[in-house]
Amino acid sequence: MKGLSMLWLAVIMAATFAASAAVLAHSSLPAPPGDEPHTTPLPPIWRLFWPWTHGLARWAETLLTWRARQRVLRQVLRAGLSRRVTPGHVVAAQLLAALAGGLAGIGSAATVLSPGQWRLLAACACAAAVAAAWLPRGWLAMTGRRRLLQIGKSLPFVLDMTTLCVEAGLNLQGALQQAAQFGPAGPLRDELTHALADMRTGATRLEAMRAMAQRADLPAVRALVAALAQADAMGMSLGPVLRAQAEQRRHERFQRAERLALLAPVKMLFPLLACIFPCTFIVLGFPLAVQLLQALQ
Repeated sequence: MKGLSMLWLAVIMAATFAASAAVLAHSSLPAPPGDEPHTTPLPPIWRLFWPWTHGLARWAETLLTWRARQRVLRQVLRAGLSRRVTPGHVVAAQLLAALAGGLAGIGSAATVLSPGQWRLLAACACAAAVAAAWLPRGWLAMTGRRRLLQIGKSLPFVLDMTTLCVEAGLNLQGALQQAAQFGPAGPLRDELTHALADMRTGATRLEAMRAMAQRADLPAVRALVAALAQADAMGMSLGPVLRAQAEQRRHERFQRAERLALLAPVKMLFPLLACIFPCTFIVLGFPLAVQLLQALQ
């Protein structure tokens, strides 16, 4: 018990020192960025630790290789955080989460384990640190998948609006402006607004559309940009090109819905075997078991 008390005293002293240093450093570090109208909001826990995350970002980015940096940057672009978050911020958030998870693992395991089990205590701390370090990357991946799904759902309708505007006599930039103004709210409209802002700042239409395709990181958006670039280079009419793209995206969405419908029975198999069948067998077999016991007595 004496060793356990000393361990808890050391943990409390270390936490107190870290909290004091964090409070003193908070005033000298930058505040968390505000949520812009066309970007994904940061989670509250990330905003709380943003000053220390931003302070460690430049050093943490040096720990990444070039390929790892590109992978993290791709996740950041998919999540819609490219204006505020860099790969260094993600790695710094992972390091801070690992530190907090390791301390939490030590404190939790110390209340259960005996003072002599130092190896098991270290193993619990390492496991908690690894699990906590995964959380920022996991949140980025989940946010990116949800954002890509929203873009894919709203793309056919936005293409239909753009096609109607182009066939009514507007140029492509004006049609995109109407789609961004009156289209359904979501990440696709935000990306269109960003692309139109790039065009107003001097970027060409093709450059702005390619940058939008890179941020969206969706095959359908890349195919649309490639088709527009080909039509622009060959002098083709944009109306039939946009209409064909809208029909193709709508067909892909219908195929995806059919695929998910076919996967539904497979996904329902495990709950059926684990939950429904045992209850059914209990309801049917309990009266039979009671009657059999009464017959044997």
